[in-house]
Amino acid sequence: MRAARLIKMVLLLQSRPLMTAAQLAKELQVSERTITRDAQALSEAGVPVYADRGRSGGYRLVGGYRTGLTGLAQGEAEALFLSGLPGALREMGLADAASAARLKVSAALAPSLRDTPDSVARRFHLDAPGWYREPQTPELLPLFAEAVWGDRLVSAVYRRPEDEPPCGTPRELAPYGLVLKAGVWYLCAAVAASEAAGAAGANLTHRVYRVDRFVSAELLEERFRRDDSFELGAFWERHSAEFARSLLRYEVTVRLTRQGALRLPHVTDSAAAAEALAAAPAPDDEGRVTARLAMEAEDVAYGQLLALGPEAEVLAPPPLRARFTQAARGLAELYG
Repeated sequence: MRAARLIKMVLLLQSRPLMTAAQLAKELQVSERTITRDAQALSEAGVPVYADRGRSGGYRLVGGYRTGLTGLAQGEAEALFLSGLPGALREMGLADAASAARLKVSAALAPSLRDTPDSVARRFHLDAPGWYREPQTPELLPLFAEAVWGDRLVSAVYRRPEDEPPCGTPRELAPYGLVLKAGVWYLCAAVAASEAAGAAGANLTHRVYRVDRFVSAELLEERFRRDDSFELGAFWERHSAEFARSLLRYEVTVRLTRQGALRLPHVTDSAAAAEALAAAPAPDDEGRVTARLAMEAEDVAYGQLLALGPEAEVLAPPPLRARFTQAARGLAELYG
């Protein structure tokens, strides 16, 4: 356990010029006191870890110290070759670079692990696009990928679904990252003028754009200074949750049996179901719970709640209750 942590600590310091004890502690999920002991242990073992004192201090490697990849275990090597989507890399124009990188890693592996790439490829395949749609590569995706890698500003015209015909003036974007979600590419970018995008500590507004909705884009020579506090994964997780919640604009009042309450998170948005059940008053004498549930639309609510059958009674809104009344009559006639 500690040996693996020490190796990871060396690799972290090798990849960055300076890291504070707090940063290392966060990455390695240990206390700062443990980081101090680990740094001392590495130094005693001959790894040139140097501690800079003071407010702006931290830990760094001196003398251009580098370590090889000979310490990769089999599980680590398999995970390395499993990471990344071949199709996504190809669409961004990075297939050749990825192939060269895999070849170099293979050459650095121990002889017993040389067959890892073929072994992984025979067992796992990552298919990102969703069902029932023909995957399409946005024409401008390689340009945005180049902008993301190089921290280059882009001047682009974006078409929203309501824009007919496509129109708009070019806007200057600072592309921070690309996300592939169910076969659709999204660009996470900061909207700012070039001087604001390059200012240290600027309060930039990050937004999400579908890459296939860009009408045109031009890669600018000017670069932007990336906000080091921005984390693409965390940003996308927050954005996804907010987007999912923004779709739930239709409120339904439903009375659920105990079984219906247990099944509700499995037929509709689980977070919305949990929130509705948590806010519901105490069950009645028959054990039924009356909850106010946020859903996407009437048709969606009808289809999802119909799956609960007699375990759910829709109380409001009246048009939705009328549809369930009609469905109940139809089922009664059908089954006698």
